[in-house]
Amino acid sequence: MAEPDLREAWADLLQRRPTFGSSLAVYSDIIESWARWSPPRPLGLTLRREACRESWAGGTPLTAVAAGALQIGDVEELMGGAMEALVRAQPSLALGFQRFAEAWDAGWLGPPTLLPDRGRIGADALAKATGLATDVVAVLATVGLRPALEALFAPVREHLTEGAWELGICPFCGGPPGFTDVIEDGRRRLACHLCGGAWVFTKLRCPFCGIEGSQHLVRMLPEDAREEGYVISACRSCRAYLKEVDRRARWNAGPALVEDWGTPHFDLIALEQGYWRPVPALVQWARKA
Repeated sequence: MAEPDLREAWADLLQRRPTFGSSLAVYSDIIESWARWSPPRPLGLTLRREACRESWAGGTPLTAVAAGALQIGDVEELMGGAMEALVRAQPSLALGFQRFAEAWDAGWLGPPTLLPDRGRIGADALAKATGLATDVVAVLATVGLRPALEALFAPVREHLTEGAWELGICPFCGGPPGFTDVIEDGRRRLACHLCGGAWVFTKLRCPFCGIEGSQHLVRMLPEDAREEGYVISACRSCRAYLKEVDRRARWNAGPALVEDWGTPHFDLIALEQGYWRPVPALVQWARKA
């Protein structure tokens, strides 16, 4: 089972935001490449429900299982396409990606080194071998692993029931949340861009630092009335932020990843106020250029 095809949802978003077409071209390329990809072998995990729930009850995501299941050949095509797309967006990454490719071909790096580890995406060994910054590694992992991880975890999604997971990291791959949905019953659902996972999370707690209480939260609203239903939710304590869409007001909103990638103007608002996000938007690289 491959990554669900996001092309239709992406095309719909570009119709709603026509002025963003050229600036979002790199995302269009990525989504097209994902749609063309198919796994070279069956990837779905066969973990039993009891094993998943035991791991989650202990506060442990299924990262180690994914690290053992994913092989270099499973994501070779995806990683090559990811580096090509990201270099087009930011040419200065070429040298670091060349080092990455050399280490990858030599077998020194592989899929496990790109998975989340101790609050970050990617192992220390990867940064040391390539010189790539942590934010670059996070984006590379997202673009290069997402379809494979989506296929890998698809069979075990149903094992995650309400109340089985309360942490601010993805119960499947251990990645940080990349977006927030307010669903039909008013609850807050976090989305992981790395593997496509989603889980319900308490509204008044920061998923990044864990501080709780409305006094620690900041909600920044876009000035444009046409953006009703969209909010930037940030933490005063750790200064991290997430974009959020209320699907009760925005019934036609697309998947979380599409809505996140398609709202770069909200990232600029948050960045200008001194907030950060664990998996950066490509607009951050454009601002540094």
